[in-house]
Amino acid sequence: MAPNPDIGHVSSVEEDSIVEDKEQLKIAADGTVVDHGLHRALKQRHLQMIALGGVIGASIWYGTGLAITESGPVGAFICFIIIGIDVFFVMQSLGELSTMYPTTGAFTELAGRFIDPAVAVGLGWNYWYLWASNIAAEYNLISIVMSYWTDKVPSYGWILIAWAFYQCISFFGVIVYGEMEFWLALWKIICVLVTFLLTILCNTGAIGGDYIGFRYWKEPGPIVNGINGFGQSFVLAAVYYCGTELVAITAGESRRPNKDVPKAIKATLFRVVFIYWGLIFFAGISVASDDPAILTATSRTGMSPFSIALQHAGWSHGPDLINAFIFTATFSAVNSSIYIASRTLYSLADSGLAPRFLAKTGYRGVPIYAAIVSNAVGLLALINVASGAGKVFNYMIELSGAATFIAWACIGITHIRFRRAWKLQGHTVDELPFHAFLYPWGAYFISALNVFLLFIQGYGTLLTPFKPVDFVFSYIVIALFIILLAFWKVYKRTKVVNLAEVDLQYGRRTYLAGADESEEKPSILTRAARSIGRRFHA
Repeated sequence: MAPNPDIGHVSSVEEDSIVEDKEQLKIAADGTVVDHGLHRALKQRHLQMIALGGVIGASIWYGTGLAITESGPVGAFICFIIIGIDVFFVMQSLGELSTMYPTTGAFTELAGRFIDPAVAVGLGWNYWYLWASNIAAEYNLISIVMSYWTDKVPSYGWILIAWAFYQCISFFGVIVYGEMEFWLALWKIICVLVTFLLTILCNTGAIGGDYIGFRYWKEPGPIVNGINGFGQSFVLAAVYYCGTELVAITAGESRRPNKDVPKAIKATLFRVVFIYWGLIFFAGISVASDDPAILTATSRTGMSPFSIALQHAGWSHGPDLINAFIFTATFSAVNSSIYIASRTLYSLADSGLAPRFLAKTGYRGVPIYAAIVSNAVGLLALINVASGAGKVFNYMIELSGAATFIAWACIGITHIRFRRAWKLQGHTVDELPFHAFLYPWGAYFISALNVFLLFIQGYGTLLTPFKPVDFVFSYIVIALFIILLAFWKVYKRTKVVNLAEVDLQYGRRTYLAGADESEEKPSILTRAARSIGRRFHA
């Protein structure tokens, strides 16, 4: 097989049709680009659906209830709106960076390139643990859901079963992951739409005969728990919005990142407004913030606010339907969490910031050992045997929320540093394949806002009575980030990057923009719709 003429400094080798260059790029026999051991096989429709619903956490059906108990229906809604605006500008910054440099390391790698290599260490391990703890949160959720249906199997039994199942799934290649996420994300969006419809029917009295309206906004009140409640809801919102940056991670395994990533970035606006704002709004009109059946930080079990609404309306099997939505949504949520965690750990190892064996990939391009180590952290969910599912859920949320604020702040700072380097070296904005909306104000906004949220998210733990365990879970991620950054800076004696000298061409992968359009085959549903359309016009 002849080498691709668009790839610079590439030399052909043996007849097994593999081509390699100094950036560790290869072309396999089937035409797939192998980039640092990973297969660039994801298509546009994969990235579009992953961006739209690929990481809608299954726990959001429960987590919206926890947000309402913490800050009330209006308070929770305000928090989700603010974090929604935050994540919109995060994605604008990330879109410009990841379209320019489509690597699996994404912003964790670029932070070391444009700020300081020590920042890449602190941020990379921080981001990996964020998603590893998300795996534990999802396993904990599975035990909650299954315990509702039966108590014949202990909670740790469900966790171990889920852990083994998803470990096997993680070994499939990225194209299998892309196809699974395409259909599973589509199913999750359908589940969200059905949830909206059922909530409207319950609220208007079509189910149950009792018109509710905005009753729960008046009693027990629109906002509860003051600033402490807002802090907790900000963390919850950040955890659920976290994952929109998955598009940047998948850019490292995209066939045509220069074309497909910008389209996927634009889909995040729909996700932010329609899915997340919709879920928190409907949850707030479905159940009172002080309903005793709702999941709280001290409960061993608990119900989704949507399940409670259906139960109050007299539909005894309504909670079974919502639980079915949640359980099927975990297939995608856990799958995506393992994917992001394993690729982040792989990138750290590939950059020499983690043990080298973690960079080993299988023949499908899967970082096997990184997937195993990441999934092993999910076994932290087993502590719910002693502490209760609600408390463990709360601990995982606090860890993930603080880590999310650090990641988003670093994305803004990295974007600002990249633009300065771009200008210093004589380039213009018009040369960029993606332009961030409202730069530089958007980048400054997310840098400042997320630092502020990082420090106020655990404010409630400092109040009387002081809660030492909750305080540790709220702020330990900050300490770990600083320790890792300081250790690497001293150990390697790293310096702040000189923006006038940084290499702006390495890793651009511009040749991938010219990938053959015929390789992007429409889905079965799209082909069927086109066929019907042609017959109609005929």
